[in-house]
Formats: sequence, C-alpha cells, structure tokens
Amino acid sequence: MSVQTWAAETDRAVKAKHRQMWALGDYATVADEVIPELGAVLVRAAGVGPGDRVLDVAAGSGNAAIPAALAGASVIASDLTPELLAAGRTLAARRGAELEWQQADAEALPYADGEFDHVLSCLGVMFAPRHQVSADELVRVCRPGGTIGLISWTPEGFLGQMLRTMKAYLPPPPPGAQPPPLWGVEEHVRALLGDRVTDVVVRRETVTVDRFASPEAFRDYFKANYGPTVAAYRGIADDPARVAALDEDLVELAGRHMAAGTMRWEYLLLTARRSG
Repeated sequence: MSVQTWAAETDRAVKAKHRQMWALGDYATVADEVIPELGAVLVRAAGVGPGDRVLDVAAGSGNAAIPAALAGASVIASDLTPELLAAGRTLAARRGAELEWQQADAEALPYADGEFDHVLSCLGVMFAPRHQVSADELVRVCRPGGTIGLISWTPEGFLGQMLRTMKAYLPPPPPGAQPPPLWGVEEHVRALLGDRVTDVVVRRETVTVDRFASPEAFRDYFKANYGPTVAAYRGIADDPARVAALDEDLVELAGRHMAAGTMRWEYLLLTARRSG
C-alpha cells in the first residue's frame, strides 16, 4: 500500500468515526434546547442580510444556518453527518426557513473559490481534526471582502473543561488531530487565518444555560444526547468502575460551574474580513 493510499484510507476511517459520533444521541435537541440563541448571535455579528450568499460549515442541525435563512440570505448548510442534516431540515420546515442542506467535509469543501459572501461556523468546524486544513477551506470559499464568522468553546470555559475531562475516557485522537477548544483561543485562530484576513474582531462571551436543575441532571442529559459524551460512555460500557468515575467527574465539573441552577458557558466569537 502506498503512503498516499494509506493516508486516504486513514482519513476516511477518521471521518467515518466522526459521523458516527455526531449521529449518536440527539445533538439537534441539545442545540435547540440548551444553546438556541448562539446561531443568531453569530449571524448578527457577521452582518448577514437579505440576498447574501452564506455557507454554514459543520452546520449540524442548522443553529446558524436557519437564522441566516430567516434573515433573508441564500444559505447552504453543510455537515459531515447526514442525520444532523435530516434533523435540520425538520427544524427549518417548522420555522419556515428555506435553505439547502448538503453533506460535506469541512476539510474538503465541495465549493468554488470565493463562492460565498459569509462563511460561518457555530461550534462546528472546531471539531474537525486538522485545524489548518479547515481554516484554509473557510478562507478559500469566502469571497474577497466577505466575512468569516466563528463561535467556538474556549478551553477555560465549561464546555472546554468538559471535553478535557472526557478525553481521559476516549481513545487517543488520530495522528495530526488537534484539540477542538484551541479554536476558542484568539491567538490560535489568528495564526490559522494569517494575513488572508483583515478587520478581525474577537470577543469572549458567555451563554446562560438554565436548563438543568442539578449537576446530575446535566450529566444525565448530556449522557443521553451529546454525541461525544455518548461515545465516551459507550467506549467504557464494559468497565463499571470507569463509568462510575466519569459519572462523578461530570457531576463534579458541573457543580463547580452551576449556581442556583444556572451555568454560564464561555465561547469565543470571531469575525474577520477576507483580504484581496
């Protein structure tokens, strides 16, 4: 087997595992019930308006794509996982939003150079394993003068801490994969985009989450619905001691971030204008 063939087969295997992970549970419900406003926050920050051509990368069930369509834009929601796209179609129909849903890999977008006025990703592209490859694609498909807009969990925030907690219970990442919360580090994202963008605006914000009455309620909800958490538990299902340890770790983490049933999850909001 040639090096090129091995690399291609390895990449396909990695992407297949990503699709399977995000098809677990019910991420569409998580996005809709826990963080429903974040997509609209990104759409407003990027200045999306009527007639704009918008691509939502790693769109999931359309947390940003649907608000962009409701703002009058012509939108394509792209994602690696067909199950999330199907859920997004249902949500869009319920809300009266018209847009296209297309299966696509954030690391190899099937779109022309400069095809879109706005290229967005709300908690999506951060999970693609090779950050520079994904960033290059975001820039490539954005027209000169167009806007790239991103929302990502920060390493220091609750979700960043949760992902780090679960890492000990998951198989090692594939070679070359980088931690998702690095997209929540301003210096990292600036380095990924480089001098291909100007007018970079960065803000650390928090989203208020009051969906859970207790740390245990949070754990049980994410254990049932959030793909990475479901995958972590499935991987250790035959080891009761590790299951109990993960149960305890998630409750302890949620407890440190919860006060009177309210949590505040930090994210990085970044917008930039494509140079050229």
